[in-house]
Amino acid sequence: MARTASALHILVKHKEQAEDIIAKLKKGAKFDVLAKKHSTCPSGKKGGSLGEFEKGDMVPPFDKVCFSGELFTPHLVKTKFGWHVVKVLYRT
Repeated sequence: MARTASALHILVKHKEQAEDIIAKLKKGAKFDVLAKKHSTCPSGKKGGSLGEFEKGDMVPPFDKVCFSGELFTPHLVKTKFGWHVVKVLYRT
Protein backbone atom coordinates (compact mmCIF):
# COMPACT_ATOMS: atom_id res chain seq x y z
CA MET A 1 0.00 0.00 0.00
CA ALA A 2 1.38 3.39 -1.02
CA ARG A 3 2.23 5.82 1.77
CA THR A 4 3.15 8.85 -0.32
CA ALA A 5 2.03 10.29 -3.64
CA SER A 6 2.81 13.22 -5.90
CA ALA A 7 0.17 15.05 -7.88
CA LEU A 8 -0.66 18.12 -9.90
CA HIS A 9 -4.00 19.85 -9.53
CA ILE A 10 -6.08 22.73 -10.80
CA LEU A 11 -8.68 24.17 -8.43
CA VAL A 12 -11.73 25.98 -9.82
CA LYS A 13 -15.13 27.00 -8.45
CA HIS A 14 -17.42 25.35 -11.01
CA LYS A 15 -17.77 21.77 -12.26
CA GLU A 16 -18.28 22.95 -15.85
CA GLN A 17 -14.95 24.79 -15.79
CA ALA A 18 -13.18 21.69 -14.44
CA GLU A 19 -14.79 19.54 -17.14
CA ASP A 20 -13.66 22.03 -19.79
CA ILE A 21 -10.09 21.85 -18.47
CA ILE A 22 -10.16 18.03 -18.64
CA ALA A 23 -11.39 18.26 -22.26
CA LYS A 24 -8.50 20.61 -23.11
CA LEU A 25 -6.01 18.22 -21.45
CA LYS A 26 -7.37 15.32 -23.51
CA LYS A 27 -6.78 17.42 -26.64
CA GLY A 28 -3.13 17.89 -25.68
CA ALA A 29 -3.07 21.08 -23.61
CA LYS A 30 -0.24 21.33 -21.09
CA PHE A 31 -1.30 20.83 -17.46
CA ASP A 32 1.09 23.44 -16.07
CA VAL A 33 -0.11 26.11 -18.53
CA LEU A 34 -3.76 25.50 -17.62
CA ALA A 35 -2.91 25.48 -13.89
CA LYS A 36 -1.16 28.85 -14.12
CA LYS A 37 -4.10 30.31 -16.06
CA HIS A 38 -7.09 28.86 -14.18
CA SER A 39 -6.21 27.51 -10.72
CA THR A 40 -7.35 29.48 -7.67
CA CYS A 41 -4.90 27.51 -5.48
CA PRO A 42 -1.45 29.03 -4.78
CA SER A 43 0.04 25.86 -6.32
CA GLY A 44 -1.21 27.13 -9.69
CA LYS A 45 1.81 29.43 -9.86
CA LYS A 46 3.96 26.27 -9.77
CA GLY A 47 2.03 24.61 -12.58
CA GLY A 48 -0.31 22.93 -10.10
CA SER A 49 2.41 20.91 -8.39
CA LEU A 50 1.63 19.75 -4.86
CA GLY A 51 4.92 17.90 -4.53
CA GLU A 52 5.03 14.71 -2.50
CA PHE A 53 2.59 14.22 0.37
CA GLU A 54 1.56 11.43 2.72
CA LYS A 55 -1.68 9.51 2.79
CA GLY A 56 -4.10 11.42 5.00
CA ASP A 57 -2.52 14.85 4.37
CA MET A 58 -5.25 15.88 1.92
CA VAL A 59 -9.04 16.05 2.39
CA PRO A 60 -10.63 12.57 2.01
CA PRO A 61 -12.07 12.78 -1.55
CA PHE A 62 -8.79 14.21 -2.86
CA ASP A 63 -6.75 11.65 -0.90
CA LYS A 64 -8.84 8.78 -2.28
CA VAL A 65 -8.11 9.72 -5.91
CA CYS A 66 -4.42 10.27 -5.20
CA PHE A 67 -4.00 6.84 -3.64
CA SER A 68 -6.36 4.75 -5.78
CA GLY A 69 -6.93 6.62 -9.07
CA GLU A 70 -5.19 5.82 -12.32
CA LEU A 71 -1.81 7.50 -12.76
CA PHE A 72 -1.36 10.29 -15.36
CA THR A 73 -5.13 10.49 -16.01
CA PRO A 74 -7.00 13.72 -15.17
CA HIS A 75 -9.58 13.07 -12.44
CA LEU A 76 -12.47 15.31 -11.39
CA VAL A 77 -12.76 15.67 -7.61
CA LYS A 78 -15.22 17.75 -5.54
CA THR A 79 -14.09 18.96 -2.11
CA LYS A 80 -15.06 21.74 0.28
CA PHE A 81 -12.57 23.95 -1.60
CA GLY A 82 -14.21 23.52 -5.02
CA TRP A 83 -13.60 21.33 -8.05
CA HIS A 84 -10.18 19.86 -8.66
CA VAL A 85 -8.64 18.44 -11.79
CA VAL A 86 -6.09 16.01 -10.35
CA LYS A 87 -3.26 14.26 -12.15
CA VAL A 88 -1.42 11.71 -9.99
CA LEU A 89 2.24 11.42 -10.99
CA TYR A 90 3.43 8.57 -8.74
CA ARG A 91 2.96 6.69 -5.48
CA THR A 92 5.59 5.19 -3.20
